[in-house]
Amino acid sequence: MDRCRKRPDSDPGASGEAESPADKRPCTAEETSTSAAVAASAAAAAEHAASDMDTSSSGHARAVAGAGDADGDGDDGDGDDGDADGGSSCESDGGESPRVCAGGGKFHRMVAAVAAESAGEGTLVASLTELCEALSFCTEDAGSYFPTEAAVRALVRLTGGGEGGVASPDEMLLSLRAITYLCDAMPRAADAVVRHGLLPILCSRLLAIEYLDVAEQCLQAFEKISRRQPTACLQAGMITAVLAYIDFFSANIQRVAVSAIANACKKVPPDCSQYVMDSVPMLCNLLQSEDKMVLEKVATCLISIVDSFSSSVELLDQLCHQGVVEKVLPLINTNGLTSLSPSTCSNLIGLLAKLACSSLVAVKSLFELNIGSTIRGILVTSDLSHGMPYLPSENQNNQVNEALKLAIQLIPSVARDIEDTCMVLAKEKIIVDEPGYLCRFSGDILPVLIKAVNSGANSYICYGCSTIVNNICYFSKPEMLQGLLKETNISSFLAGLLSRKDHHMLISSLKIIEILMQKLPDAYLGSFIKEGVVYAVDTLLMQEDCSKSSPCLPDDTHQSENQPVIRNKPACFCYAFDSRRSESAETRTCRIGQGNLFNFARHVKTTYFTAEAVSSEMGLTEILQKLKTCCAVLNDSADKSLNKDGLRNEEHLSNILSEVMMELHGGETMTTFEFLESGLVKSLLNYLSNGKYFQGEDNLKDHNADHFYAVLKRFQSFARISFSRMEQGWGDMLLTLLVRKLQNALTSLDNFPVIMSHNFKPRSNISDIPIRHSTISPCIRVRFKKDEDETNLSSYDNAVNLEISSSLQSIEEYLWPKVTIDTSNQSTESSPSSVAFESKYAEEDPQERDSSPESSPPAEGILRENQNASVEPCGTSSSAGGQPGRNKSIGTEHVVQPKLVFSLKGKELDRSVTLYQSILQDLINAGADIILDNQFWRSVHDVTFRTAPANPEKDDSPKNSSNAAMSTDDAKTGLMWQTLPFFSSLLFGKIPCKLDRSSPSYDILFMLKVLEGLNRYSFHLMSNERNHAFAEGRIKLDDLKPSVSSVPHQEFVSTKLTDKLEQQMHDPLVSRSRCLPLWCTELMSACPFLFSFEARWKYFQLTAFGSLSMQHGHMIDASGNHAAIERGLSFSRKKFKVDRDDILVSTAKIMQSYARSNAVLEVEYEEEVGTGLGPTMEFYTLISHEFQKSGLGMWRGELPCKAVTDSAHVDPITVAAPNGLFPRPWSPSVDCASFLEVNKRFHLLGQVVAKAIKDGRILDIPFSRAFYKLMLGQELNIYDINSFDPELAMTLTEFKALTCQRKYIESCSTRDRQSTSDLSYRGCRIEDLAIDFAVPGYPEFVPSSKSSSDNVTHENLEEYVSFVVEATVKSGIARQLEAFKSGFSEVFPLSTLRVFSEDELERFLCGEQDNWDFVKLVDHIKFDHGYTSSSPAVINFLEIIQEFECHERRAFLQFITGSPRLPPGGLAALNPNLTVVRKHNNVADDDLPSVMTCANYLKLPSYSSKEKMREKLIYAITEGQGSFHLS
Repeated sequence: MDRCRKRPDSDPGASGEAESPADKRPCTAEETSTSAAVAASAAAAAEHAASDMDTSSSGHARAVAGAGDADGDGDDGDGDDGDADGGSSCESDGGESPRVCAGGGKFHRMVAAVAAESAGEGTLVASLTELCEALSFCTEDAGSYFPTEAAVRALVRLTGGGEGGVASPDEMLLSLRAITYLCDAMPRAADAVVRHGLLPILCSRLLAIEYLDVAEQCLQAFEKISRRQPTACLQAGMITAVLAYIDFFSANIQRVAVSAIANACKKVPPDCSQYVMDSVPMLCNLLQSEDKMVLEKVATCLISIVDSFSSSVELLDQLCHQGVVEKVLPLINTNGLTSLSPSTCSNLIGLLAKLACSSLVAVKSLFELNIGSTIRGILVTSDLSHGMPYLPSENQNNQVNEALKLAIQLIPSVARDIEDTCMVLAKEKIIVDEPGYLCRFSGDILPVLIKAVNSGANSYICYGCSTIVNNICYFSKPEMLQGLLKETNISSFLAGLLSRKDHHMLISSLKIIEILMQKLPDAYLGSFIKEGVVYAVDTLLMQEDCSKSSPCLPDDTHQSENQPVIRNKPACFCYAFDSRRSESAETRTCRIGQGNLFNFARHVKTTYFTAEAVSSEMGLTEILQKLKTCCAVLNDSADKSLNKDGLRNEEHLSNILSEVMMELHGGETMTTFEFLESGLVKSLLNYLSNGKYFQGEDNLKDHNADHFYAVLKRFQSFARISFSRMEQGWGDMLLTLLVRKLQNALTSLDNFPVIMSHNFKPRSNISDIPIRHSTISPCIRVRFKKDEDETNLSSYDNAVNLEISSSLQSIEEYLWPKVTIDTSNQSTESSPSSVAFESKYAEEDPQERDSSPESSPPAEGILRENQNASVEPCGTSSSAGGQPGRNKSIGTEHVVQPKLVFSLKGKELDRSVTLYQSILQDLINAGADIILDNQFWRSVHDVTFRTAPANPEKDDSPKNSSNAAMSTDDAKTGLMWQTLPFFSSLLFGKIPCKLDRSSPSYDILFMLKVLEGLNRYSFHLMSNERNHAFAEGRIKLDDLKPSVSSVPHQEFVSTKLTDKLEQQMHDPLVSRSRCLPLWCTELMSACPFLFSFEARWKYFQLTAFGSLSMQHGHMIDASGNHAAIERGLSFSRKKFKVDRDDILVSTAKIMQSYARSNAVLEVEYEEEVGTGLGPTMEFYTLISHEFQKSGLGMWRGELPCKAVTDSAHVDPITVAAPNGLFPRPWSPSVDCASFLEVNKRFHLLGQVVAKAIKDGRILDIPFSRAFYKLMLGQELNIYDINSFDPELAMTLTEFKALTCQRKYIESCSTRDRQSTSDLSYRGCRIEDLAIDFAVPGYPEFVPSSKSSSDNVTHENLEEYVSFVVEATVKSGIARQLEAFKSGFSEVFPLSTLRVFSEDELERFLCGEQDNWDFVKLVDHIKFDHGYTSSSPAVINFLEIIQEFECHERRAFLQFITGSPRLPPGGLAALNPNLTVVRKHNNVADDDLPSVMTCANYLKLPSYSSKEKMREKLIYAITEGQGSFHLS
């Protein structure tokens, strides 16, 4: 007899992931599958592989069941007789096809054979087997001719043991199997099965198990029947029967069992509650199961049960008494490490919220179990900034949303609905009777709630947090409230809430203010004044006055139907956190009536902030008055010239500046409100920029040497003050204190809104611009209108469709031919798609046109063109044809003049910004609540065009203006200030971005940029200052090198802006189109330090490659499956064979062919079998080592060096570069063949580095910090030499100091000029040092004006220092650097890396060296297949690798992964995870460890001792390198 066919399992009704198919045991006529008694069966169960069969049928049947029948109610099934007599279909319908009739006849014959009562056991078993085989291939279509009634009647009789007889185990098993197949293929057959009384039989078989395989088949049958007949299964006692002996079954069968219960519990009728309630304790016990799928199903059961009983307080109380709360809470109280899926975890939190809503027993239990700690853990581990931007619908719940609901249910709301009054009063009594509940709960969550609001969470979450804070304040006694708020700045929190626009949050914050002023007036009145709460209330009332004096149009004012709608009515949050809302929040009446907000604000003002309570000059504290006075002095004298009187004035201003800065460290704390209101930031910037900041308009004529010198002197004074207190550590520096004040101020402002798309789905569109083609990217509709004063152009009023990534240049290329032609021909040149789109939008909703990429793929050429399109940091985006604007040469951009000028609402558009970004920015400036929904995409945006001026004004840039000051710069300072970007910003009084200068945040951003530059170049600035101090005789030569304590980069990161950028990048529309709002690209360009490394890495991946992946080696798309078509070949892989002995030549061939390709490179080695990730990682390691060999002419340190040859630890063929690799200087006059080879190698190195970054591979090449700065486009100077050659740098710095001293002496009239010839270097005349006028270490590199025999003297010492610096970091390496950049840019633009620092560049290019402590190793290494984390062999292994030296650790990593370095993030970021399994062998001590590098998979024998394991590991990692073979 043939084995039943195995088919994939499916559970359409399940909420979790698909179940794994069960294994099958054969059942033949000759080999009975009879088991012994229950005890014997239980013992045998452990030996069986899995269950008897798999329970799903074909895909067609699965789809039908999932679509309509899975949720069907039992009563409905009983009333549907459509298939009750399926057997008559073939006979009664003579018009059926012969195939159908033949199929019906076949089934009739098989059913008749099974129903024959006289058939012997062997014949019956054969007939049943044949029927099972046929049913396993059936679909629901067979229901039209299958004799359902007859088959079910016969099968149920056989399952029950026949009439008066006893059926054999095989007969019962095959009958049950046939029923299971039948209900799977034809779900309506479950109705007939129930009618014929199968359910009691199944329950009896499960309650008294005789044969284990029969019992397993009963569970399989229940799982299918319960989908269609859940109520009947409940009434038959299925849950009790299924759970009776569930522990005896295998994991697969346990999953089937709980799936059946989950099906039955989806909608529990009120009269069936007792059938469920009796089994709740057993279900709760299953929550301790180690099987994830069982756990998911049981959780789903409990969630459904609570949903079904939510209207009955008695049933909910009974559930709580049976331990539901105690069992569920540990599943979500795991600090984000739960094994449940996020949706299930969210629903479990919602379960607790529903219990707390209606059950006082649940409320008490939750308080006793310290639910506050659990909610705090959820809020801390969840990303609050990524919550939903709008009111969620019923099926859009997340963990934060549910946790806030739970907290609101535990602390009842002050605003009471009539129907909830009794429950609210009862909860109040619990809180009053047990004040410890409220105190502990509030202490846990209050700080987290305040932090969430301050960090920039969206309006929905902020409202929930403020509501909970309001409720806590309302119910807390004054003493308790003062203790709770002691560690939190509640005043700053309220000031932040009052700055928001949503009326719900404003009302909530005013309520909190009223409660605090009622309970603790003396404690908070002064704080409210200092933090600006009183000021914010006054500002709110002023808004009411303004609205009355200039009334706005009513909400229903008629707007042009083609204009985008500005939404002044955000979603109502009044009912957002109701746990049992019966109707959507949008349909209910908002509790905040018209005018109530301003009336309440006036009440708070007149009651608590009266003129008597607040000083007559409200809000002007003593420190604020002092700051305003100082700032006024700075502003009045900021632009005075530096004449003799001006120098004295400058000293006075410097003292005032010092006084202002010291206020940051004064005894009285300066609040954020005082800091902003004083105008300190504006005054500082105006002072530092010599008055240019307030002027706004740039005038190059003023940028002369005097202006440069004034800015320089003021900046040096400011730097000295900022770096004061450095000896006490960076935490006490005034620079640090100012940065923190600025960060707090930036956080309090909310000028960068996150623009989210609403229900965005990729759909098919026809785009006209940049070129006409089909696309699944979103398009905006634009109508171009000729300017009224334009006479040389034709009109073009048709609406066109524009890809949102299109630049103004691509729009111009489309529009120019159409508006320059004769007017008479204009009608024939209208957009071919405009009419079609007008009618299409009129006839159907765009959401109805959803289309997958497969159904309407774009043209192949367009795909290829758009693969590398990205959003440039400065807003530059794709031009016509989808090619990025950055691919054009700079020269071309300057030559090509624009032909058209575009305007939006009267404002001329910037050509470096996309039209889409301009439209969004216009809506932001208008104060609109921007929702990118269907209405936005249907709206037509009017854009005006006119002819561009013939001779546009020349663009003045800092580069053009700093040249005039260069001579002054070099002569007076010795440091090339014009190369420092932040100093150029000060010279011009503006930062190079397109953000609104009138915005308060602009001042803060500018100041932060200056301070970050000051901090980054602190070593350079302090070194320069030491040079001048030595020249003036204040320090000795040995004190030249400064000890710098820099502020950590993390201090400059804005958590709020980082969260906003993360939220914006995760929006589906942005993930699809890579088009970010203007503020994202501009801030990333001007102030990338504001964002965390992780956020900038995601931004780089999104804009450069179109992926948000943070995983090295895997380009995982974050926007869904559709986005893969846009990148086309980016996921394809190219495999190459390389020669280990000639790796450089092999690499050159690969890069020559595929450097520009999007394909991911994979490598295998000649005469080796290994392939995949491991060999590829080793390839990048090998090529890294190849580039470090001596004799290539690439790096400094290649010359013979005694220190290298004498050291036993340095490979003699490797370049000696203890401080990192840096290019060796080559004279510009050298153009020999050897240098051409060097250039080729740098070109290849650039390709390899770029390809490694793009493919997510790790290089093992130690570049110096200075080389990374060159990669980022930064200019180097004398102080950068310290990073790769400290000895040379120190010597040059000392020589430079001597030249400064000589100049200083010459400038002093009181000194004898002849004394300059007596200057010495450490007691020796410069001439006596006998230094050749050549680059140290490279005697052939000499100036063209000198010979190698010339020596350095005190007269030409300055020239010598300049020459060596120029040769070392500029002209001597310029050609090599250009070759490197050329090779790199063939893969992707090098400019995209400029959002990173040099340290970060090294981190993701070369990975990082992780600190391997024992706990970290246990957390990030997986042990499997014979090993656990507590196995003795594992303990020995962890101790051994923890004791490894650095070179042993590198060898171990290369043995395991193919690379001696870990990716960014260390062991935790290794993908796949490092896995250690037991390697079985007869004699473990004779075997060696082996690995699968592609999976980071170590097979480790269980050695007899730690010493033996260490010996074998060391041998394996040293001798096992250099080849990949089968292990």
